[in-house]
Amino acid sequence: MNKSLYLAPIALALALTGCGGGATGTDMAASGEAIAAIPAPEGQQWSNTVSKSDAGGFVMGNPDAPIKLIEFMSITCSHCKDFGEQAFDSIRDDYVNSGRVSFEVRNFVRDPLDLSAAILSQCGGPAPYFALTKQALSNQEDMFAKAQGLGDAKYNQILQSDAGTRFVSLAEELGLISFFQQRGISADQAKACLSDEAAAETLMNQTQTAVKDFNVEGTPTFVLNGKTVEGFSWPIVEGKLKEAGAR
Repeated sequence: MNKSLYLAPIALALALTGCGGGATGTDMAASGEAIAAIPAPEGQQWSNTVSKSDAGGFVMGNPDAPIKLIEFMSITCSHCKDFGEQAFDSIRDDYVNSGRVSFEVRNFVRDPLDLSAAILSQCGGPAPYFALTKQALSNQEDMFAKAQGLGDAKYNQILQSDAGTRFVSLAEELGLISFFQQRGISADQAKACLSDEAAAETLMNQTQTAVKDFNVEGTPTFVLNGKTVEGFSWPIVEGKLKEAGAR
């Protein structure tokens, strides 16, 4: 495992380095042909269709959507929180539910706090993933305050403890186990997920793959139909969706 991730100081969890970047821009004129809406199966909405991708992300929407949007996201990134607040409802209601667009989120873990929250957001499987992630992003301020309250000595002591218990201990100190318990993940279930060394390793490997395959340097980073979007603001992303025919 990448020990440097486990031994990162608290300051890393709060730093904006590697969070955001690139142009912010404004909406762009649509250029491609408009794509007709694709109805969901009778009595369903596409936003209720959530599955896990081969790459380890979570996909909301029509699995055969012609427009595929991927977000590389960190739960400890303030720009990811802001984007979610500005854009998530519109992505779900205006784009995913049209059947034209699928929306995949891939966790890009930046630090031990992020890794702990990411493990717990995935602990319930695909169905609650988006709701849990959205709520975890809204919990940033409280999580950071608790992390600062630990102090570096205790923080590093936790991260240097046994690999099977370190994330359980960290999540308990950060209030994450109780936070997710209130949202349907039992304490026993949370601890089992946090004790799973393979799950932590998988998330770190997926982060390294994102750097290698998509040159992800900060979060959020968006990939639309295989091409990285230059910028991370909602007007830019929405403009690209419209250019691709989602209108």
